[in-house]
Amino acid sequence: MLDTTRPIRSGAFPSLALSALVLLTACGTRDAATSDSARAADSAAAASTSMAPADTAKPASATLNDAQIAHVAVTANAIDSAAGRMAVQKGAAKSVKDFGQTMIDDHTGVNKQAVALATKLSVTPEDNDVSRSLKSAADAATANLQGKSGADFDRAYIDNEVSYHQGVLDALDQTLIPGAQNAELKGLLEKVRPAIAAHLARAKSIQSSLNK
Repeated sequence: MLDTTRPIRSGAFPSLALSALVLLTACGTRDAATSDSARAADSAAAASTSMAPADTAKPASATLNDAQIAHVAVTANAIDSAAGRMAVQKGAAKSVKDFGQTMIDDHTGVNKQAVALATKLSVTPEDNDVSRSLKSAADAATANLQGKSGADFDRAYIDNEVSYHQGVLDALDQTLIPGAQNAELKGLLEKVRPAIAAHLARAKSIQSSLNK
């Protein structure tokens, strides 16, 4: 079983673009019971469907246990998968469309692993203030990106992707990996880190090319 009764170390998790280190600054200790594992897949499916721009994400403080950290991870991956689908549909530059497809493939794959782990451990990723804040910001971002087209869309999408992946990378290093109490959850986060770093480097490269 995933131990959600042990304290999570304080730290910080990113709002998806506004700041890499705001959402979990109040993260401390708390006991929490786990839910029925049969809801794990439903919890993942209910995750958000878009990604937050820099001017809409708002900080949200929360105290998280392992089940809640897992849900934040599931939500964040679902957000970037959906943003990737929008890039494939609306992107003008081939580099943007290709990057969007990579985000669909990679983040969907990570979520499958996360849901499989939660099911194996009989734990449902637990909704919380942080994941709800991510979803709220992502909903606002959908409207923002849907209102753009061509080169304007490309730049806005890639700018968000740079902020998003930098935030996720900082959160993995400073909060999620050191804060996760279950060894298998920690191992999954460590396994994902190199891909997040590679995504960030690629997004920065595309960003530079679009701004020339």
